[in-house]
Amino acid sequence: MNIEILFENDDMLAVNKPAGLVVHPDGKTEEPSLCDWIVENYPEIRGVGESIECKDGTIIDRPGIVHRLDRDTSGVLVIAKNPVAYEILKAAFKKRKADKTYNAFVYGHMKEDRGTIDLPIGKSGGDFRKWSAMKKARGKIREAKTFFRVVDRGEFEGEKYSFLELKPRTGRTHQIRVHLQAKNHPVVSDHLYAPNKPKILGFERLALHSRKLEVWDQTIEAPYPDDFVEALVF
Repeated sequence: MNIEILFENDDMLAVNKPAGLVVHPDGKTEEPSLCDWIVENYPEIRGVGESIECKDGTIIDRPGIVHRLDRDTSGVLVIAKNPVAYEILKAAFKKRKADKTYNAFVYGHMKEDRGTIDLPIGKSGGDFRKWSAMKKARGKIREAKTFFRVVDRGEFEGEKYSFLELKPRTGRTHQIRVHLQAKNHPVVSDHLYAPNKPKILGFERLALHSRKLEVWDQTIEAPYPDDFVEALVF
């Protein structure tokens, strides 16, 4: 498994997670994960952080994992290398002192050049895999805010699209994907939130990339993967 290291010191490791790689196992299927790579290359991180327990009682270790990215999202992800760093990084994310910047291609031309999507998020009432920013969301409804800026607008084979810079101010599951769907501009090639939309710009996976992370006075950037580079040429 070839993982690009973006930054490293005694306390923190930042990697460029490729699309298609899960951060940690889900207890249901067996497949390579970022956690496997961590344990293989940094065995001293084993035991750092918190494990999770699946419904069937299976314990899943998450060595050094402070935050996560969806399987099909690429880009910057930080890993704590020791218990003290883990607690400090965890607090930074919880207290919103870690500034995350994403890029995404979305369907349609967004009318506003910039703005904040301020819509609380709960579980979807129709699909257990999904979250929702609609009024029919169920369960615990949590505050969620995402700043967006339109970098470019274009058209590909008759389908309009926008290229966005996004800064989530909160860290809800699927937050960016849910907020953009609620604005009627879902992320390109999002099989869960836009299953009936055509795949455009050459994307076979979710067109979402964690571009930059600012934490501990460090600014860490992940270069665009090949599919983003190719799409930016259109």
